Amino acid sequence: MTADLVYVVAGASLLLAIVLPDLLHRWAISAPMVLVGVGMLIGLTPLPDGLPLDPHANRAAIEHTTEVVVIVALMGVGLALDRPLVLRDRATWGTWSPTWRLLVIGMPVTIAVVAVLGWAAGLAPAVAILLGAALAPTDPVLASDVQVAGPQTGDRDVDEVDEVRFTLTSEAGLNDGLAFPFVYVAILLATEGAVSGWALEWVGFYVVAKVVIGVFAGALVGKALAYVAFRSSNRALRVAERGESLLALAALIASYGVGEVLGGYGFLSVFFCAISFRSAERSHDYHAAMHEVAERLERLLTLFVLLVLGIALTRGLLEALDWRGIAIGLALILVVRPAAGILALAPWPGRQHGETALTRHQRWAAAFFGVRGIGSLYYVAYAAGEDASLADDWLWSTIAFTVVASVLIHGILATPVMTWIEERTSHHR
Repeated sequence: MTADLVYVVAGASLLLAIVLPDLLHRWAISAPMVLVGVGMLIGLTPLPDGLPLDPHANRAAIEHTTEVVVIVALMGVGLALDRPLVLRDRATWGTWSPTWRLLVIGMPVTIAVVAVLGWAAGLAPAVAILLGAALAPTDPVLASDVQVAGPQTGDRDVDEVDEVRFTLTSEAGLNDGLAFPFVYVAILLATEGAVSGWALEWVGFYVVAKVVIGVFAGALVGKALAYVAFRSSNRALRVAERGESLLALAALIASYGVGEVLGGYGFLSVFFCAISFRSAERSHDYHAAMHEVAERLERLLTLFVLLVLGIALTRGLLEALDWRGIAIGLALILVVRPAAGILALAPWPGRQHGETALTRHQRWAAAFFGVRGIGSLYYVAYAAGEDASLADDWLWSTIAFTVVASVLIHGILATPVMTWIEERTSHHR
């Protein structure tokens, strides 16, 4: 019965993934909002038991399903970014300056504030830190309404991009991997005890080594695949010439696998593989074809997960939710993330030449639209697999509530606010 129900849900998700974009594009309603709502309604029906809804009994399935969704999204995000980032060229780093600020200032501040709120609510220190780390990264999966649409190729100017959308897209591409060191703080605190026993290991290995390995592994895989696809002496290997876009799947699987095998963060490997591949033959239409494959697969997987999440919400996932979880979730969305984003993006005196600056309205939009989503579910499932004490019912309920609240609040406001920002920006050009 379980397999049959999964087929039914997967089929419904595929159908909705095909028809919803065109049905909803005129309204301030996103496909994730509809899928969660439909799932909740299904959960209220006398549906036979069998779907993997219990996060404790199905932790591994949740971890690996959400893991696949995130890496597919990261490949699509990396291919969508037109602005180059060359690790050896510091001039390109300045054009990503709002992204670095949100990562270096905004994300740690968000983690710290949410962790303190969790500790004040009575959580153990490790669980409170995990709550902050899981909810800190913005989501590359559910934020399509506020991200860049896709790679500009052909004869178009690939450097023309809306600053808010670029900032949110690049932030989402990077912070899913960069939140991992903070997740490991929770894991090490739960498994190893006192911070003094593992602080140096955490800085040297989990913060520095795993990040560096993940970045360079992904960049090398991306360069190697780009060379094969565009410049190989063997015509059969130059897949870009015949538009074989399934290379996107090979690239995301290979880069993630190489990054993880070498001991790095696979999420960073996938993202840097994508932007490294994107840097080759930047105007080639092949990038758009690869992005379309990743985007379609991401849409299907995302809607499947959201439909199951919606069913779980009305089948007991929120049983442990109380006013503390509601308050923390809403505070994160409405206060903590916007404040941390404004702090990170505030104008600095003596801005360096070549650094990108956002207008006041763009800063507010980039600070507010920190969409939470599938990555948060992944981090909780991953940490719970490392130590059972982190598999807290209240934590699962609070994370699920926050994700759904983000889907609703950001989904309703995304279209009108982004349209207003873009109209205002074009008016002042």
